[in-house]
Amino acid sequence: RVIMDEFKIEDNISYKNLFKPYGYINGEWIDLPKGKSFNIYNPSTNKIIATMPEMGIDETKYAIESAKIAFDKWKKKTAKERCFLLRKWYDLVLENIDDLSVIMTLENGKPLKESKAEIIYASSFIDWFSEEGKRTYGRSIPATQIDKRIITIKQPVGVSALITPWNFPAAMITRKVAPALAAGCSVIIKPAEQTPLSASALVYLAQKAGIPKGVINLLVANNPIPIGKELCENESVRKISFTGSTEVGKILIKDSANSVKKVSMELGGNAPLIVFNDADVDIAVKETLASKYRNSGQTCVCANRIFVQDGIYKKYSEALAKKVADFKVGDGFEHTSDIGPLIDNSGLKKVERHLDDAIAKGAKVLTGGKQPSLGGLYYEPTVLTEVAKNMVLFKEETFGPLAPLFKFKDVDEVINMANNTNYGLAGYIFTKDLNTAWKVSEELQFGMVGINSGILSTEVAPFGGVKESGIGREGAVEGMDEYMEIKYLCFGNIM
Repeated sequence: RVIMDEFKIEDNISYKNLFKPYGYINGEWIDLPKGKSFNIYNPSTNKIIATMPEMGIDETKYAIESAKIAFDKWKKKTAKERCFLLRKWYDLVLENIDDLSVIMTLENGKPLKESKAEIIYASSFIDWFSEEGKRTYGRSIPATQIDKRIITIKQPVGVSALITPWNFPAAMITRKVAPALAAGCSVIIKPAEQTPLSASALVYLAQKAGIPKGVINLLVANNPIPIGKELCENESVRKISFTGSTEVGKILIKDSANSVKKVSMELGGNAPLIVFNDADVDIAVKETLASKYRNSGQTCVCANRIFVQDGIYKKYSEALAKKVADFKVGDGFEHTSDIGPLIDNSGLKKVERHLDDAIAKGAKVLTGGKQPSLGGLYYEPTVLTEVAKNMVLFKEETFGPLAPLFKFKDVDEVINMANNTNYGLAGYIFTKDLNTAWKVSEELQFGMVGINSGILSTEVAPFGGVKESGIGREGAVEGMDEYMEIKYLCFGNIM
C-alpha cells in the first residue's frame, strides 16, 4: 500500500504503527477493495507516498451510527475519567513527536522544525482541555419567586463532525477533538485529502491511550463532497466544526440548516499588519517574518496586507527584504530549510497570478518574485513595494510567501484600508504609543489583534473571526462551550 521511490518511511520513523494509511471506524482500521483508493503525494518531490481508501456515504453512515452509540456511554463517564484518557493521549503525542513530525513534513512539505513546533502546539490543546473538562460549571441563579430555584447545567451537544485543513494537519485536529472529547461528545474526523496521515497517526495514539471504540472515527477521501453532505444532513450529527475556505464554510452552513445543527466555522482571512512610524523596526520586521512566512505563508492568520506608514516605509521595506532574501528554500527534511513547497499546483498558480497582477499595475519586486531553481511547487519568499488597493492581492487572500507593502499617511486612513474587506480573522499592529494601540485595536473589525506580536495562537485564548471569517471560537473556555449546550432547570413549589 505504500510507494516510496526516494523516502522509506520504515527508515525514518521508529514507531512503525504510526504510519496508518487507513480510515478508522468503531475501533477498527478500515481499508477498501482495490480501486477505491487515492494517492497521497509529497509536495517537495511530487512522489506518491501512500494510498488511502476512498471512503464515501456508506462509511460515513457507519461512522455516524458508531459515534451515536458510543456517545451514550462516553457522555456518562465523569469528566475526571475522560481527563485521564486525554492525558494519556497527550503523553503519547509528545513521546512520539519525532515520528509525528516526519509524517507531517512528508505529506505537508513544511520544514521539519516547523512540524515539531506544530506537534508541541497540537499537544497543548489536549493538555488544556483535559483539565478544562473538569471545570464545565453551571450556575445558580437567584429566582424571581420565593418558591422557585433556578440552576443551569452544561451537557455535551452530541455527535460532532470535525472537518480540518491541510496547513496545520495536527493542531487543527486536536484543537477540535480535545474539547469535544472533554465535553463528552463523540467525534467523526474528516481531514484534508492532502494530509490524512497525520490524522491517522493521532487517531492511532488516541486508540492506544484507551479512548473507547466509536468515540473517535476517521473518514478519509479525496472527494469530500459526499461525506460532507451526509455529515451536514444526517440528523444524528448535532455539531459541525470546520476550518477552511469561506466558500466551503457557507455550503456547510447551508447544508446544516435543515437539522439546525450547532456550527463553528474558522474560515478565510485577509489579515492586515500595520506598522506605524514610531514602531521598533527590528521588532516589527522579526514579527512580520514570523507571521507572513510561517508554513510558506499558508496560514489563515498570516499577514496578507502589510500597511507601513510613510515616515518608516523605506527603512522597514529594506530591512524586511534583507531578512527575506536570507531565507533558504528547500525540502522540509533539509535542516537548513526555512521555506518549504506550496501544497499543490493551484496554490502555486495563485501566488503567480497575484504577483503578475501586482507588477502589471505598478508594483516593484524588492526580493524574490520567481520560482527557485528547485522548480516544482517551490516559490521564493517575495517582498513587493509600491502596492495599491486596485490590485487583486488587496482583496484576495494569497496563501503563499508573498508580502505586499502598502503605504499610508495617518491612523484613520489605515483603519479604513484594513477594514475594507469581507474578512475579519486576525490583524496586527506595531507601535510604541498606547493610545494608538488601543484606538486601532478597538476599531479594527477583526476577531483577534496582535500588538507588537506576529504570533497570537495559543490554547489558552479564544481563536476565531468576525464577518465572513467565521462563527464561534476555538481554544480556551470558549472552545469548550462550542461542544456543550446549556440546560436550564427550574424547581418549583419549594417551601
